[in-house]
Amino acid sequence: MLKGIVDRFEGNFVVIEIDGVTKDIPKEIVDSKVKAGDCVVLKNGKWITDEKETKDRAERIKGLMEQLWED
Repeated sequence: MLKGIVDRFEGNFVVIEIDGVTKDIPKEIVDSKVKAGDCVVLKNGKWITDEKETKDRAERIKGLMEQLWED
């Protein structure tokens, strides 16, 4: 299954990082609920948010930020 992370939206495209490379994906094949920073998977020809992976990633980033700012 193809996975990626949404980097940003540009015009009619959603820029998704897939295996370390950013690709411009037409908006029409990306679910309208997808937001920048979401982890996404290609399922049945449409990019959709992977809710569990997005939540896990957010928690990992939060933990890293807390470690960074500890004295």
